[in-house]
Amino acid sequence: MYKYFSASKSLLNKIIEKNDLQIQKASKLLSECICNDNLIHTFGTGHSHLIGLELFVRAGGLANVNSFLDSSLMTSEGARRSGEIERIEGFSKIIWDQHQIEKEDIFIIISNSGRNAMPIEIAMLAKERGLKIIAITSIEQSKKYPSRHSSNKKLYDLADIVIDNCVPSGDGMINVGGNKIGAASTLSGTFIVNLISTEAMILADNKGIKLPIYYSQNIDGYSNEELYDRYKKRIKHM
Repeated sequence: MYKYFSASKSLLNKIIEKNDLQIQKASKLLSECICNDNLIHTFGTGHSHLIGLELFVRAGGLANVNSFLDSSLMTSEGARRSGEIERIEGFSKIIWDQHQIEKEDIFIIISNSGRNAMPIEIAMLAKERGLKIIAITSIEQSKKYPSRHSSNKKLYDLADIVIDNCVPSGDGMINVGGNKIGAASTLSGTFIVNLISTEAMILADNKGIKLPIYYSQNIDGYSNEELYDRYKKRIKHM
């Protein structure tokens, strides 16, 4: 049996067992967002931005998703550079102001460590404006080390709903020669966002809501143009 496969199965089962109530709450919150045609904003830095990107303009996914995809936070602009930028206080407001955010919108903020300045400040900005926040973070990792923000807050302190991604400190799930290998945070994060968004879509569909769902651009006979036109003025990176 492949070790990463075995570890991954155990991780996904643990996420469900530990977060069942939080998953239900998050799904209900997202469902209300769909029903009211509000936006779901996602934010993450480094590899965590991939988890937010997973929901953005995705075949079989929701169209009312706005991902914060600022290039300065992505490893494509330099891995060490983006790692330093996510620790800078005050920079989050500059990125925030570039997006159209309404009070009834929802934020999904992803940070495995939950300790760096930018995800914490995005959560603060959302909280100050009365927006609901779903955090995806490693409670084990986050509790092990101090905050890198002057408030001494961590992401889990600020969120309305905290989903523990159950990732061990250091991210690796497998011990080899005294090293931790086999990163878990992207796997767990993409699983969680797909889990809560699909459950939300089922809840909204049960209420008779027409779901704003994208089709694959590689299947003939379908078009997403209506949805592109519907959201292009509200979503920055459309």
